[in-house]
Amino acid sequence: MKFLLAAFFLLGWRIQAESLLQTFGSGTNQFQIEFVEVGNPENAADTTGSPNPAGSVAYTYNLGKYEISRDMVIKANTLGGLGLTLGSLAVYGGNGPDRPATGMGWVEAAKFVNWLNTSTGNQAAYKISGSTFQLWTSADLGYQANNPYRNSLAKFWLPSAHEWYKGAYGSPDGTWYNYPTMAAPAKVTGGTNAATSVYGQAVGTGPADVTNAGGLSAYGTMGQGGNVWEWTESAHDGVNNSSTENREVRGSWWKESLLSYQSASLRSSVDPASETLGDASSTLNIGFRVAGIPEPGSGALLALGVGGIMAIKGRRRALSRSESR
Repeated sequence: MKFLLAAFFLLGWRIQAESLLQTFGSGTNQFQIEFVEVGNPENAADTTGSPNPAGSVAYTYNLGKYEISRDMVIKANTLGGLGLTLGSLAVYGGNGPDRPATGMGWVEAAKFVNWLNTSTGNQAAYKISGSTFQLWTSADLGYQANNPYRNSLAKFWLPSAHEWYKGAYGSPDGTWYNYPTMAAPAKVTGGTNAATSVYGQAVGTGPADVTNAGGLSAYGTMGQGGNVWEWTESAHDGVNNSSTENREVRGSWWKESLLSYQSASLRSSVDPASETLGDASSTLNIGFRVAGIPEPGSGALLALGVGGIMAIKGRRRALSRSESR
């Protein structure tokens, strides 16, 4: 029993209602990322959004409940010497620790995700040397022919376009919604009321804290509509076969007044080296969230015994299914 409890805590997970907290870092640079489980594997795709069809995912996965915050990036940067640079939100309401991490290109976001993996003893998701991103090749352990962007042995990654879409517009019973808040959201500067999101605000107002960015999706995520645009892992054309091709971003941002930008029918394309979407007045409007492999709840883990725990670890290392979007 002592071994089982120790193994459980070593996995770093604990249950809070239907959410999962994963701890990273150490000492004063420790932080937690809260995930929700996105189940209903092999779900039918949505045939009303963009791309069409969209959102069918063959497996259960975890998706960050919130966007990654500035505090998380700063702490990872301090411990890992990652060389990441955040843009200043001083003219957009201030640089509070819980404000979304913006001013980071796709490769910088991928480097943060790699640190989440390597700092917890896992395989890096993305093949990055300095500031250069490369595709994994058949000579690399964990290579996936259907998605050479992501290493199959990684535990954490940027969500693919379809993983992001399902978390935003899908639901456990298979119903599809047109907005991440299910019902069309009302405009707010912040808060957690149902069917609200942060949009239609003055540029100087800026985004809300990641834990105060509106109502939840059916799966329990916050801020997938409004607040800031979000990087996905995927190439905009749906085929991850070039390291420099534009990436898909979704969700809209705090200044955009048109609600349609948050809908399932709208997505945008951004150069992975860029840190913003739109003109100069759109500075610092792209953030990101993290996805990962789910772990069992404490009760299930204790019931599995030693052999079951080792089988779970083996499954994680053998997982090779991923989407090329």
